[in-house]
Amino acid sequence: MLNIIQKRTYTYIFSAIIIVIAILSLVFWGLKLGIDFTGGSLLQIDFTNRPTVEELQQTVNTADLGNIIIQPTEQSSVLLRLRDISQDEYQKLFATVKNKYADATVTRFESIGPILGSELSRRALWAIGLACLFIILYIAFAFRKVSRPVASWKYGLTAVIALIHDVLITVGLFSILGHFFSVEIDSLFVSAILTVLGFSVHDTIVVYDRVRENLFHGAGGNFEEVVNKSVNNTLIRSINTSLTVELVLLALFFLGGASIHYFALALIIGVAVGTYSSIFVASALLVDWHKLTSNKR
Repeated sequence: MLNIIQKRTYTYIFSAIIIVIAILSLVFWGLKLGIDFTGGSLLQIDFTNRPTVEELQQTVNTADLGNIIIQPTEQSSVLLRLRDISQDEYQKLFATVKNKYADATVTRFESIGPILGSELSRRALWAIGLACLFIILYIAFAFRKVSRPVASWKYGLTAVIALIHDVLITVGLFSILGHFFSVEIDSLFVSAILTVLGFSVHDTIVVYDRVRENLFHGAGGNFEEVVNKSVNNTLIRSINTSLTVELVLLALFFLGGASIHYFALALIIGVAVGTYSSIFVASALLVDWHKLTSNKR
């Protein structure tokens, strides 16, 4: 049996280092927000023979409309993302492309105002906050019959602390990617974060449920030993489940369309971090909280 809980100091140090890096990145660089949050324009252009991204980038840059992000789709079209532009600027941009590529046709043009982007940001924060609250309430209810030696609500709160750990690391890594590789976050990124929350807490509940079973059946040893046994009991299951999910996400990342490229990347990072926290962080926090309250008594 692996002494996972007994070696928790090392995992705390590792997590602390990664979280500090993530927080520093968010403080100094922040996140590179997409037009879903900041407002802007989205233009989809179809081609009979689609040019390369590099060729099209050189063409649209001559329109002098600021930074324009180009994303090829699965078909013979591209998505242009740029700041909020007027109708005249839109005509200028399309004329620039049309003069270079006669087969170009516009199939979609949308403008997202900054007010809508601000509202989406608030709703995203509300969604994450409510998800954490309901997780605490659900776990407290599910573990209500196991109030010794740890109160049922503490299971929920430590699970949420582990979730905050997962979200901070995932968002921090996207802050680094945004600074060095101009990776923007959009509404799909929020969906990925909510998915990571669900996956991570699901994995944590599996471990906690085994703790509950071992306590209920009177497994030998103190609370720390019971938790360590429970983590070992679910270790292979957690790793196998995560590897299966990661293989699917890697296929989406390398073979999927450009529009879901970073959505898949956020899930890849989040699932990996969520699995790590479920095994090494959430249960360890539960043991230390129990020890802290026991010492005070």
